[in-house]
Amino acid sequence: MPEPSGYLTLDELEHAVADRLVDTVLLVFTDMQGRLAGKRVSARLFLEEVAAHGAECCNYLLAVDVDMNTVDGYAMSSWERGYGDMALVPELGTLRAAPWLEATVICTADVRWLDDTPVEVAPRRILQRQLDRLAERGLAAFVGTELEFIVFDDGYRDAWRKGYRGLTPASDYNIDYAVLAGTRMEPLLRDIRNAMDGAGMYCEGVKGECNLGQQEIAFRYAGALETCDNHSIYKNGAKEIADRHGKSLTFMAKYDEREGNSCHIHISLRGEGASAVFADSDEPHGMSELFRHFLGGQLAVMRELTLFSAPNINSYKRYVDGSFAPTAIAWGLDNRTCALRVVGRGLGMRVENRVPGGDVNQYLAVAALIAAGLYGIDHGIEPGEPFAGNAYTGGAERVPTTLREAASLFTASAVAREAFGEEVVDHYANNARVELAAFDAAVTDWERVRGFERL
Repeated sequence: MPEPSGYLTLDELEHAVADRLVDTVLLVFTDMQGRLAGKRVSARLFLEEVAAHGAECCNYLLAVDVDMNTVDGYAMSSWERGYGDMALVPELGTLRAAPWLEATVICTADVRWLDDTPVEVAPRRILQRQLDRLAERGLAAFVGTELEFIVFDDGYRDAWRKGYRGLTPASDYNIDYAVLAGTRMEPLLRDIRNAMDGAGMYCEGVKGECNLGQQEIAFRYAGALETCDNHSIYKNGAKEIADRHGKSLTFMAKYDEREGNSCHIHISLRGEGASAVFADSDEPHGMSELFRHFLGGQLAVMRELTLFSAPNINSYKRYVDGSFAPTAIAWGLDNRTCALRVVGRGLGMRVENRVPGGDVNQYLAVAALIAAGLYGIDHGIEPGEPFAGNAYTGGAERVPTTLREAASLFTASAVAREAFGEEVVDHYANNARVELAAFDAAVTDWERVRGFERL
């Protein structure tokens, strides 16, 4: 298989199949919950038929809850509509090795209806539409996602049997930037890094974080769509590699009362000839007018678009004052207490959005960042002066504190409906309603501990 890029052409795949190096192609897309879904097909069939014509899957895959239950309220998929098929159309430029899986390659698919029209609510499609809006202005987005996770010495099936309680973290104390404690996890972490390098990603390195067993593996930024495709494959692959090591890891936003898992998203725009349109040395703070307006849009509509950055009940438990997770809708120059942190210079000048957690669907979050930025650019919104000091106590407007609040703001947002379309807004608002109804009906351990004997 080709080295070192990790990507394959169809000709290279054909040779690998003929040499019996590859026998399986994973044809995948990212669902609403940010998970890889799809099917394994024989490599021969992929070459003979699927590469040219795609493959079918049930349309309920974009209309279920996290437990894969069919639920009401979706226009695209229901019992009344018969739960028909949609097509997975291979994006052949994404065909890549999967070194952690034997004789397997992965291809990311676009999701389309059988008449070849796009499924507008598919996360990858939602991002593509925002990238098209940028392209109409001669702009392109570059993105990096910083995804944190917590490692446990328990395997996934043991963790399931324990109800995810009483698990043993892979470290015993705060290991932020700690080398010694990280070394104990290095066999796993090294396997993940090398496997992702072999899948065509540029792995920069790994560092410990504050929670017990918490780590972050960083990858080089790339075009927005490529980064988001990589994010899905890395997240899924890391879990598979951990499982092979007899361990488990979680990306949930808030596993316990200690520090949560973030997914800070760095974004910058470039113009014709890859010019640095965010930077202007003659302007205050070296920020161009376009960058200021892009930033102003983020601030103006952050609350109403937060649902795309924080999609779950648990997402909102991460927003705790003084926790390095943002609560204040403010921007600052290299200020980690703000939701938006401006860093870099020249081509590297960018904004880091600190709102998303590890549970984010990255396609949706990046689409929301672009939509907000374009709103700011189109309306000439100035961000004001950067916040200096502790934004947690600065009195700025706050990030929504619950999924219920975020869903209500998103549903009522004229900006969201104009940027994404009525179909998308209604679809993801229904997803939030389904999650809220499930949570409201659940009886939790917290309730039992407080109420079983003492109430």
